[in-house]
Amino acid sequence: MAMQRLADIDMSAVLDRRFHPSPAAWEDEVLYFLLLDRFSDGREAGVRGNDGGLVAGGTTRPFRPGDAGNAVGTEEAARAWRDAGGRFAGGTLRGLEAKLGYLSRMGVTAIWLSPILKQVASQQTYHGYGIQDFLEVEPRFGTREDLRSLVDTAHELGLRVVLDVILNHTGDVFAYNADRHLVGEPGNQWMDPWWDGRPYEVSGYRDKDGRPTLPFAVIDLDTHPDAWPDGAVWPAELQDPQTFTRRGRIRDWDHDPEFLEGDFKELKDVHQGQGDVDGYRPSPALEAITQCYRHWIAYADLDGLRVDTVKHMDLGATRYFTSVIKEFAVSLGKENFYLIGEITGGRQRAVETMEVTGLDAALGIDDVQDKLEYLVKGVRNPADYFALFRNSTLVGKQSHTWFRNHVVTMFDDHDQVRKGPAKARFCADPGADALLPAVFALNTLTLGIPCIYYGSEQGFDGAGDDDQYLRETIFGGPFGAFRTTGVHFFDEDAPGYRTLAELLELRRARLALRRGRQYLREISGNGVDFGVPTMIGGRLKSVVPWSRLFNGGEILCAINTDSAQSRTAWVTVDNDLHRAGDQMNCLYSTDPGQVGTEVTVQARNGKAVLVTVAPGGVIVLE
Repeated sequence: MAMQRLADIDMSAVLDRRFHPSPAAWEDEVLYFLLLDRFSDGREAGVRGNDGGLVAGGTTRPFRPGDAGNAVGTEEAARAWRDAGGRFAGGTLRGLEAKLGYLSRMGVTAIWLSPILKQVASQQTYHGYGIQDFLEVEPRFGTREDLRSLVDTAHELGLRVVLDVILNHTGDVFAYNADRHLVGEPGNQWMDPWWDGRPYEVSGYRDKDGRPTLPFAVIDLDTHPDAWPDGAVWPAELQDPQTFTRRGRIRDWDHDPEFLEGDFKELKDVHQGQGDVDGYRPSPALEAITQCYRHWIAYADLDGLRVDTVKHMDLGATRYFTSVIKEFAVSLGKENFYLIGEITGGRQRAVETMEVTGLDAALGIDDVQDKLEYLVKGVRNPADYFALFRNSTLVGKQSHTWFRNHVVTMFDDHDQVRKGPAKARFCADPGADALLPAVFALNTLTLGIPCIYYGSEQGFDGAGDDDQYLRETIFGGPFGAFRTTGVHFFDEDAPGYRTLAELLELRRARLALRRGRQYLREISGNGVDFGVPTMIGGRLKSVVPWSRLFNGGEILCAINTDSAQSRTAWVTVDNDLHRAGDQMNCLYSTDPGQVGTEVTVQARNGKAVLVTVAPGGVIVLE
């Protein structure tokens, strides 16, 4: 049934079911972030189904090395490929449901699903962040029934589903009638509505064709029947003009209050309420949007939410949303329903935001992605990354293990704000694919909730001056990875996929790798002079080791940031847990010949072992 108003939500119907319980500990989970439009259209040939068997049919064949660049052979073809990257590509909920086995076999345990609610019909917001109707699924993705089926199948396969949600803004649902800030050249000038602290007049809500022909008010469907379903904003409660701040787009992303009340590019900022955190009064718009998400949690049996653009929201608004959602989830039996906030800025700010608002975990803490990626590439000191999880007194915590379930770690992502206009996946650098084992190990075997960005397991190498180049399709279509068209990349024999599967299996089998304390270890070339690995001459080509300690046991992990040759070093281990002459067994190595071998603990720098790590590789000892 179509829902136009909040009163149309039949909560009794969606509550009449048994709900999937929360995981005991989110640090045991492994997230996989995907943009639904770019993942699967269900037409791939030669793939394995959710049961592991080969799926018959399909029209898109697997990628072969000679296919690279097949979409950019001419300038005209290259332009078509680039243009396709800015439009909906065709991924669907049903396509994703058919690939859940691909994720499960890789070791993923939770899907972070990009926003799936209905977008402005006339616009190409394939990423899902431009919502026009908070009570309907985007029809280009499928139906609400498809969403429920996806989550049910995920639960059957042992996968959780975390939905990306937006509170801060809607899509570009109205047009300004700007009266200031003239820009452009003579003969081609217009008023550019940017934030200056004052509200703007509005021309009207956009109709189904994107024109601002609808009144900027609660729509009378008898007078404007074409406003439903593709015009204005829905549910109807959000059509009140007071829903929006109407102050134009943000230009200074660090200026307060500009970044709180300005528009996120063309997306329209929602007025969330007013007051300090403890006395915050949510706006009717925030209450309405929160009610919509309560509905989706129950309807689809979701396991968590990733809250977009928390930096741009009032702390009181975030706390209100968190409180309402947590209470609702507990009423469904979801005692550990997780809320992950996109909190950019330093670690102290992120921790304080979580403390004040009740969010469970944060993305973007102190640029985790930058420190993780560039440590492995040898241009950051390891201490910069490992220090993110230490100095716990700075954030009022007694143990740095607190970070194990409050920080989401990843190295590739969908917008790379940190890189400015020069977007590039990890593998875009020449030869970086040889370092994938090292970056996967650092991501998955250190503290935090690891998150893999879709396509990283296949070595995607997108790069360019726009976010779209980080958003290639796995399923083929007109904007395939490696500048291709017509071929897919669901290759479970790909080196990256296999390495990641092995590391995640090891993580699953060893509690210390999920919950243990963590220490960056000192190294030595001569067995006498020890120190933490550090760049020399601006480069780090070295063994980088760390230990995970749990309940009287130690697991030693090490990567090699040199992709050209093996590296050997003496590595410090815990002095009290080992005696000289003890043996440590190799649980895993990218050099298969090392697996099952032993190294002897010696009395050096307290206690140490001699470790050799393959080029760009990983070794794990216990």
